[in-house]
Amino acid sequence: MKKTQSQNLESTGLLRRRSLLLAAGASATLPALSWAAGNAGAAIPPLVKLIVGYSAGGPVDGAARLLAPALGEALGTQVIVENRPGASGSLGGEAVTRAAPDGATIYFGASPTITINPNIQRAMTFDPARDLTPLAPLLAYTNVLVVNNDLPVRNVKELIAYARAHPGKVFYGSAGVGASNHMCGALLEKMTGAPFAHVPYKGNAPAMADVMGGTLAMMFDIVATARTYIVAGKVRALAVTSRERNRMLPEVPTMIESGVPDYDVGGWYGLYGPAKMNPALVTAINAATGRMLAREDVTKRLSDLGYDAWSGDPAALARKGQADRQLWAMAAKGIQTE
Repeated sequence: MKKTQSQNLESTGLLRRRSLLLAAGASATLPALSWAAGNAGAAIPPLVKLIVGYSAGGPVDGAARLLAPALGEALGTQVIVENRPGASGSLGGEAVTRAAPDGATIYFGASPTITINPNIQRAMTFDPARDLTPLAPLLAYTNVLVVNNDLPVRNVKELIAYARAHPGKVFYGSAGVGASNHMCGALLEKMTGAPFAHVPYKGNAPAMADVMGGTLAMMFDIVATARTYIVAGKVRALAVTSRERNRMLPEVPTMIESGVPDYDVGGWYGLYGPAKMNPALVTAINAATGRMLAREDVTKRLSDLGYDAWSGDPAALARKGQADRQLWAMAAKGIQTE
């Protein structure tokens, strides 16, 4: 059956209008397609694994589990903590370096893993500065030097003099070779020439017990943990390791005030991802972390535990990691682990 001229014209008009509509639709989707191509992988995944390189129940794990729910709220996703203990946090970091750079796996990095381990671990399989993407600083903490109450010293100068008078007989404990409190002691040795003797333990608690009992002369410990024993009079605090006095122990001088110039060290935690993450995704995670750390309930809980919230951009975290790695390189000379 042949179409009339009017039917042909009508069909032609319909086809033309359809073509125009399709063309308009295609041009409208071009910007969206272009954005998607340019920001592929920038969306926050529906589930984020927060890798902790230490066992459950320890201070690193505790801080991660404290922040995980708030971080999930800020990211608009679910954040779960996964423990990958071993090699002073290095096994957890290695697991993150092997993950896809899509934000689904991020690392709750403790400063010793980032800055100390590369200086002392022969078998470390990755370089944090090369194989991880800094995402955001999280929090910082300070150590304090405490001594047994019967040790006849009242300040750091007297401690140094006593160690020089009793070479190799002033023992200090730590949570293990390469732990931050071990390196605090090693750094004090390097800066002062005082001949302290290191005794590694499997955690801070048994070392502190031996300081109180007199088996050890001294140790460095996190302010929040040591404060209980200091206030109870079970150990004597000589100095904090930060440049400024600590709010939890305002009466205790700094190492610098105590006559050890440039002794300014502390621990911190930061978020890291695998290498080659999309910059837009890095920006999104960093911004969410900043929102989390701006919450008063979060900062209060951190403060109650002796931590200071530390907000900043990824570059600030990278700079801190590099500076501390160089500092610990001096203290780590002659110290190596498998």
